Amino acid sequence: MDMAGIIVFAIALLVAAISPGPGIAAIVARVLGRGPNGAVAFTAGMTFGDVIWLSFAIVGLAALAHNFYGVFVAIKWAGIAYLVYLAYRLWTAPVASGDVELDRRPEHPVKLFLAGLALTLSNPKTMIFYLALLPTIIDLTRISLLGYLELVSVTIAVLALVFGSYVYLAVRARRLFTSPRAMKTLNRASGTAMAGAAVAIATR
Repeated sequence: MDMAGIIVFAIALLVAAISPGPGIAAIVARVLGRGPNGAVAFTAGMTFGDVIWLSFAIVGLAALAHNFYGVFVAIKWAGIAYLVYLAYRLWTAPVASGDVELDRRPEHPVKLFLAGLALTLSNPKTMIFYLALLPTIIDLTRISLLGYLELVSVTIAVLALVFGSYVYLAVRARRLFTSPRAMKTLNRASGTAMAGAAVAIATR
């Protein structure tokens, strides 16, 4: 695949990934409520979801979403249910005076990875982005294995940059809150953002 096509793809993906949406809202809300722990596994799942949609677009399997519509509906509502659960946890999280206390209850990395994966797979915007963008950049019928690996590598690199930046900014923002009242406001704002992400997916 030529370098010009890769650059155009990377720029378009960067712009799309930076734009706030259900995925970004989920990342920020999660970090605000629990800190950076688990963020790597969660965003890795989201990134893998993007790679899956990218692969479907490249090999011409967009029809899979129609032929197995029930599976995708189940994935969508599983992602929505998880977001609602996180929103509830944030709204009901206890706060105390003094230093900011994170919700440090352990979460298994595999569970976090699958949650991020479900979130991305449940968002039709991701699939539409790849299906609409790729045909304008490359001939999908002639792409080589090397070209596919190049696109996957660019996707992973761009999303790692974007997700990592949002995690960093969310961590910095969380350190500004030290009072119980501010923490309650922060938790509920994060919970609202998480619930909003669920609604955004459910209404698509």
